[in-house]
Amino acid sequence: MVLRDVLARQSLSGGWLDLKLFDTTNGVTEVTPWLAEAEADVQALVESAMEPMLGVRFLTTEYSTGPVHGGRIDSLGLDENGSPVIVEYKRATDPGVLSQGLFYVAWLMDHREEFEALARERLGPAAAAGVLWSTPRLICVAGGFTRYDLHAVREHRRSIDLVRYTMLGEHHIALETVASVAPQGSGTRRQSLRGGRGTSPRRRTDAMAELAAVVDETLLGLGEGVTKVERKQYDAYQRLRNFACVTGRQDKLLVYLKVAPATVELVPGFTRDVTGLGHHGTGDLEVQLRSEKDVERALELFRLSYAAA
Repeated sequence: MVLRDVLARQSLSGGWLDLKLFDTTNGVTEVTPWLAEAEADVQALVESAMEPMLGVRFLTTEYSTGPVHGGRIDSLGLDENGSPVIVEYKRATDPGVLSQGLFYVAWLMDHREEFEALARERLGPAAAAGVLWSTPRLICVAGGFTRYDLHAVREHRRSIDLVRYTMLGEHHIALETVASVAPQGSGTRRQSLRGGRGTSPRRRTDAMAELAAVVDETLLGLGEGVTKVERKQYDAYQRLRNFACVTGRQDKLLVYLKVAPATVELVPGFTRDVTGLGHHGTGDLEVQLRSEKDVERALELFRLSYAAA
């Protein structure tokens, strides 16, 4: 991709935030935002790094929905918690991106075996067996969204993320989540999706149940766009990607965060580097919580992980 378009700044509802970026390598030079020359350029870039960018394992591109349906899904993937994901791209602002994506989600829900076969082929039998059909996701990546998109996304019962991209200079792309909703009619993003055997308060002591409630309230209250997804062995808290995964023990809660362990001071009995070690959920930094005081100690780590998601 080569710099071509210089974008006029628009309002938040229509496109770009009034954000200025400067390169200070040799003096001070403003880095001008621009759009890709073609939709395919954005698609190729995101698909080449879908997991670090979106928290989604890439399955396939330009997936045909067959001669009867007559469509072609831009990207298919699985997110960190096993939810099937459709990603649709638009070069600039396109009022049809949301309706097109929902059209494909409806097709996907009617072709579950086909999707699971694809997941089995690309990621293995464990991934196919763990597909979470209660929470299919639609991620729309575009140069901008209309105010009608931002309103309409809150009226749907699906999990939808609207992600605006910005090209900056020759080698940078910025992704900004401008709307993120979970599948709940009330519009709240605090959504419980499946009973968790490992984390249900009913299976804990009263003290651990109370601690779990405090952790839950703290993580959900970190900011906008937090969704809670309950899996069999852990609870995931996510924005576009997971930022915390919580699982229970008899005497403590373990929280796994998307914080690089090398960037924090590890405290024995409180924080631990679990990079490369098997555990439930995602994240390389383990935080051990035994009391509400530990939750207070961990709050800054929670915020760092939230910001990174």
